[in-house]
Amino acid sequence: MFGLVVRFTCKDDTTAEAFDQLIGETIEGIKAHEPGTLVYTVHKVEGEPLLRIFYELYRDRAAFDFHEEQEHTKRFLGARDDLLADVEVDWLDLQVGKVTTP
Repeated sequence: MFGLVVRFTCKDDTTAEAFDQLIGETIEGIKAHEPGTLVYTVHKVEGEPLLRIFYELYRDRAAFDFHEEQEHTKRFLGARDDLLADVEVDWLDLQVGKVTTP
């Protein structure tokens, strides 16, 4: 499996609202077209209204590469920069855990 955690910090309340809308549109494309994307979740953080944390888990690196090539992902990547003050990415290497796959 292949995964990452991404911390997005929006510029302000207005951009956070626009970012959330962009996320919603992107998630629909992921659900409809990406069988190799096992988990793609977005979290708000209590007490941090401008912060969003993504947790992404893919079947393998090829599934991640497929995700990156999709039009909905390209649209998200192109539109997000105007809305964000910061992006932090942590690439994950699964060590141990319990994972249920479909």
